[in-house]
Amino acid sequence: MAEPTEESTPAPAKKKKGGLLVKIVIALVVVAGIGGGAAWWFLRGTAAEAKEAAEPPLEERGLLTFEPFLANLTDEGGNRFVKANIGLVVETEEEAKHLEEKAVVMGHLRSAILELLTLQSAPILVTPEGKEALKKKIRERTTELLKDQKVIDVLFSEFVVQF
Repeated sequence: MAEPTEESTPAPAKKKKGGLLVKIVIALVVVAGIGGGAAWWFLRGTAAEAKEAAEPPLEERGLLTFEPFLANLTDEGGNRFVKANIGLVVETEEEAKHLEEKAVVMGHLRSAILELLTLQSAPILVTPEGKEALKKKIRERTTELLKDQKVIDVLFSEFVVQF
């Protein structure tokens, strides 16, 4: 029998270099991700508190009022409507007076609110969640129109949905 030669025996596998370096890099990325997530978690509460502190006290705020809104709703048959008295809370009373003097601004605000009302349906509007969602949409849309001013809140002094 022939004896095995050095050429026929397999060479031992070479160890890969850099495996330790890859593991260290992965560990650092994971630790950095966890640290960043923890920082975001703890600081987000601080940012919300700072925002609330920046808003003026209730007695210093101003209120923009409109004539009552009467709008058809999107329900089938077209025979349901909403009647609402809506006020927009802005940062100061002076700001509210300034805006009320601008007929074009008030017209745009009223039109935007009316357009949002006509997109609603009665079954949704009669729920607390539906009213809150409508308030949020009105606040966002009117703040967008005002650009330099911020609508802090939307108030309903009358809200009737006809069934």
